[in-house]
Amino acid sequence: MKSLKNAQTPAHSSPSFLRWGLLGLVLLISLLLPWTLSPLWIRIATEVLMWAGLAQSWNIIGGYTGYLSFGHGAFFGVGAYITGITMLHLGLPFGLGLLISGMAAALMAVIIGYPTLRLRGAYFAIATWAFGEMIRQIATILEITGGAFGMQLPAYLNLPFFYYLFLLMTGLIYLTIYLLLERSPFGYKLLAIREHEEAAEMVGVDTVMIKIKAFGLSAFFPGVLGGIYAYWVTYIHPDSVLGAVITDFMVVMAFLGGIGSLWGPFLGAGVVQLVNRYLWLVWGEGTFYLIVIGAAICAVVLFIPSGIIGLLESQIFQPRTAWKEIRKKVKW
Repeated sequence: MKSLKNAQTPAHSSPSFLRWGLLGLVLLISLLLPWTLSPLWIRIATEVLMWAGLAQSWNIIGGYTGYLSFGHGAFFGVGAYITGITMLHLGLPFGLGLLISGMAAALMAVIIGYPTLRLRGAYFAIATWAFGEMIRQIATILEITGGAFGMQLPAYLNLPFFYYLFLLMTGLIYLTIYLLLERSPFGYKLLAIREHEEAAEMVGVDTVMIKIKAFGLSAFFPGVLGGIYAYWVTYIHPDSVLGAVITDFMVVMAFLGGIGSLWGPFLGAGVVQLVNRYLWLVWGEGTFYLIVIGAAICAVVLFIPSGIIGLLESQIFQPRTAWKEIRKKVKW
């Protein structure tokens, strides 16, 4: 028994050490990437970071809260347009435009969320999809957005700048999720809503207000990321920043990586975007990658419903589980 007790310690300490070690390694590699890659791969790495932030933003309402939003791309597009408008028409600096974009997207989510978050299941999903389409149509007819001609922003050709900016913003998103949703009462309330909303209401959780806060938080980050994206690509159009495919990618990445988890959306974004770009480089522009990604999602749903992160964690923590089983048998 004494030997078993002593042997248990590494099994408990090694997962935390491994987690922080991997995180440090990933951060170090991320900081050095722009100095080792060609411009093409710097752009691809920047796209991965952007999608990792977007997927985690959707994960706040879709994974942690359990409400599937199919209009989340609207907040990304609103952020892109507001950043462009503040820079071109108001003459405000880029950084201030990003802050306004995030706040405007969050405010819009609160306004839309107050009535729609009282709906559940498919009704909420349809309502958010209709909201996203409404925003796209409005952007197509407004003069201040450039209408169907789009909007041209001043060019700033500095790939490392945008890479590090997306890295900083995505890092802040994951840090916020870790502190606010993984290690605070707010996250536990969201979990209670996801698992059994009626029971959460019975124990005194103001579910409507908690859901509105989560929806606003999940919209703030896409608003800021949309603003960075607009300045990065210099030209935006309703179909490019408000298309349904943006939300579709957020959902696919979150589900593939593992919804309701901290690192699942990051893994999903990396896999989807790298496969997407690889197939684009091999076969050129097309939709074949959608077939591959669709098949991957079907496989995940059927065989590993907890996503890639769930599969990895089950393998990493297998020794710990084995030691628990051994201890139970010895005590018995």
